[in-house]
Amino acid sequence: MTEPLRTKLDPEVAEVIADIESAGVPEWSAMSVESARRVEDEVFSGGDPPEVGFVRDLSIPGPGASAEDSGREIPIRVYRHAALDATDEGDPAPVLVYYHGGGWVLGTLDSIDGVCRRLARRGECVVVSVDYRLAPEHPFPAAVEDADAALQWVADHAETFGGDPDRLAVGGTSAGGNLAAVTAMRVRDARRDPERDESVPDIARQFLFYPITDYAFDTDSYAENGDGPLLTETDMRWFWDRYLRSEVDGANPYAAPLRAPDLADLPPATVVTCGFDPLRDEGVAYANRLAEAGVEVRHDHHPDQPHGFLSMSESVSAADAALDEIGEELRSL
Repeated sequence: MTEPLRTKLDPEVAEVIADIESAGVPEWSAMSVESARRVEDEVFSGGDPPEVGFVRDLSIPGPGASAEDSGREIPIRVYRHAALDATDEGDPAPVLVYYHGGGWVLGTLDSIDGVCRRLARRGECVVVSVDYRLAPEHPFPAAVEDADAALQWVADHAETFGGDPDRLAVGGTSAGGNLAAVTAMRVRDARRDPERDESVPDIARQFLFYPITDYAFDTDSYAENGDGPLLTETDMRWFWDRYLRSEVDGANPYAAPLRAPDLADLPPATVVTCGFDPLRDEGVAYANRLAEAGVEVRHDHHPDQPHGFLSMSESVSAADAALDEIGEELRSL
C-alpha cells in the first residue's frame, strides 16, 4: 500500500472513545465471560436505530439438524429495507448473511442490530444476522458450522423475504469477518469437490470488516496498537484462548484463513482495515493475498480509525461514508 498504515486518530473517534472510557468499561479480558457479555450487550445495544421496512426474528435448524429437531437451532434476525407488501416480485433484493463480532465469545443479535439496519437501508437489501454459538461453551469449529448452515438456509429461503439467492453475499466484523472469510472458503472448497452437492450456494461477494485472519501476535500492528483503543492484544489472546480447543486449531485455515495455502477461486472481496487496530496487518495481508491469488479486491484502509469504527456511524463521518460505499456495493451485486 502507498498510503501510511497509521496516521493521527480521527478527532471524532477520539471523542467517542473518551465517552466509552468515561463510562468505566474495562477491557474484555479483565471480566468474566458472563460479565463481558452483559457489558458488550449494554454498550452496543439500544440507542435509536434507523427504521427498516421489515424485521423478523426466527430460529433455523443448526448444522446436522432436521427441521423437526428443535435441540439444535440457530437464532437469526432478518431485515429488509422495504416492507414485503411493497416488494416488486420481479426485482428481488440482494441478500447479505451477516456474522457479528465479539471474538467468538461475545455478541448478540441486539448488539449488531444498528449496523444491520444501516446495511439493509443503504444496500437496499435483505440482511440476515446470525446468532452463532459462542465459545468457550462451544469452541471451534461450532461457530464455523453454524455460519455455514445459516448460509445454506438463507440460499434456500431467500425468496421468502424478497431476496435474490443469485445475489448472495457474506459479511461480518472482526470475528464475524473471520467467519465470513471462512464460510466463503468452505463454499469454494465444496464447489471444487467433484462429488459435491449441486445445492452449494454461489457467493457473489464477501465483506470483511477488520477481520481476524491469523492466530499470531507478532505483527507491527500488535506492537503499535496492543494497548488499544477499544481492542487490545490481551483481549485477543483471551478470545483465542476461549475459541480454540488447542493451539493446533490455530493452524487450521478454517480458524485462521491467512494460513490457507490457496486463496484462488474465492468470491470478490471488500476488506476494510484500520490504522489503530491490532488486527490491521493481518487484514492487510489477507487483502494482498487475495489479490495475488487473482481475486477481485477492494481494500478500504482507514489509517486514522480504530477497530470497530463502523459501529460509530452516527458520530463519525468517516464511518458514515464507509457505510455508504459498502451500501453501493451491495446494491450493485
